[in-house]
Amino acid sequence: MAMDDAIVFFLDDRLCRIDGIDPNTTVLEWLRGAAGRRGTKEGCAEGDCGACTIVVGTPDAAGGLSCHAVNACIQPIATLDGCEAFTVESLRDDTGALHPAQAAMVECHGSQCGFCTPGFVMSLYALLHDGTPAGDEPTRRALAGNLCRCTGYRPILDAAARMRELPGTGRDFTAGIPARRARLDALARARGLRHQGGGRSWYAPRNLAELDAAIAEAPEAVFVAGATDLGLEITKTHRRFDALIHLGSVAELQGIRDAGSHLDIGAGVSWRDAHAALAALWPGMDELIARFAGLQIRNVATIGGNLANASPIGDGAPALLALDATLDLWRAGRRRSVALSDFFLGYRRTALQPGEIVARIRIPKPGAGTRFAAYKVAKRHDSDISAVCACFAVELGADGRIAACRIAYGGMAAVPLRLHGVETLATGRTWDEALDEDMVEALAGAMDPIDDLRASAAYRRMVASGLWLRFAAEHRDAAPLSETRVHG
Repeated sequence: MAMDDAIVFFLDDRLCRIDGIDPNTTVLEWLRGAAGRRGTKEGCAEGDCGACTIVVGTPDAAGGLSCHAVNACIQPIATLDGCEAFTVESLRDDTGALHPAQAAMVECHGSQCGFCTPGFVMSLYALLHDGTPAGDEPTRRALAGNLCRCTGYRPILDAAARMRELPGTGRDFTAGIPARRARLDALARARGLRHQGGGRSWYAPRNLAELDAAIAEAPEAVFVAGATDLGLEITKTHRRFDALIHLGSVAELQGIRDAGSHLDIGAGVSWRDAHAALAALWPGMDELIARFAGLQIRNVATIGGNLANASPIGDGAPALLALDATLDLWRAGRRRSVALSDFFLGYRRTALQPGEIVARIRIPKPGAGTRFAAYKVAKRHDSDISAVCACFAVELGADGRIAACRIAYGGMAAVPLRLHGVETLATGRTWDEALDEDMVEALAGAMDPIDDLRASAAYRRMVASGLWLRFAAEHRDAAPLSETRVHG
């Protein structure tokens, strides 16, 4: 498989060409080591605290550049190939003038101990330049992946508003985009990257044919998409992978298409890129995706990777189960289709065969009678793992009866759950309080939840069934639940 072997990207305006580095090396390790960029901090080493945040620029479909905040601590260095990267040291201009994100943090007293400050500055920098509108809620969502133990966040939120009022000094991400895009286009590869270092290999094929060739050359290689889970194995368990195949450059795994009856999403599409399309059809997805880790994670975590990872606490699976999604799988030139409800076989086990990947996700569009909601219950509102994730979809017929019902849960068992038996109980019935009472009883008896640090089994069972009542109160076309049912 003839591929180039150097990792090539821009750090600020400096072309970096890296040969022979172990592909398990993270961006943070390289920045703080070989690059001497020690402003980027290591806090949690798992993508939760945001102290390691940098900004990455990538070519977009419109001929410009997209601006994304990412966690450097869990990103393999080879994911920067063909991109441009900026750290907190990048933001001052040649005269020493601070960028508005930096100046506003100083003016608004947004820093105390200072450890988290570089990460916040870089998230603010991305917030100012990535097209996010001004306002309290968009700002809070953008900063949810950054933690601070000192300030109480109020001065940081003040800085986020103030930076939009300050003069445009320092490095402006939007400046010189045509020339910067041209230099990244000049780095574009005719064929995918194959990098070797420390006796280990990284493959980044550009299409499915190259992917098949990489698998044939390294059949034991581990697939990696956004690296948000694999990165934890590197940083927390110190595992080293001998061969990694990156799916992020495979063209056929990209793109979101309106296919008439359904939405067709490439498995390599990030949760951030899919957010608007999913929330437009199913408004109940909006908050769930916004709480899908921090923005730095959503910028790189892929829909296909979230499903193939088969984590029982992943928030994507329950929602897509309730939406009746189907997966297109690919292996050695052959495609097959599998309903998502048949995909999860056991803890971290799926219907994927050796060498097979999730290629695309197909989601039927909602009808006029569709009622959908997704609820996440966790100890923290932002950047936390679900104790219970409950997703419900009901199709109401013209006669007011339930034509179809889909119920899915995450965080309850070894696999994401689809409760076909309880769904059958609702099908064909009028959606009224009598049905709700039957549903609560059936849901409580249908699950044997896990008992762990996040929640007890009893709490999970109570919440999981109680969330149906919330769904009913918010979405069925009937009188609100009685006061005794709501409070009693």
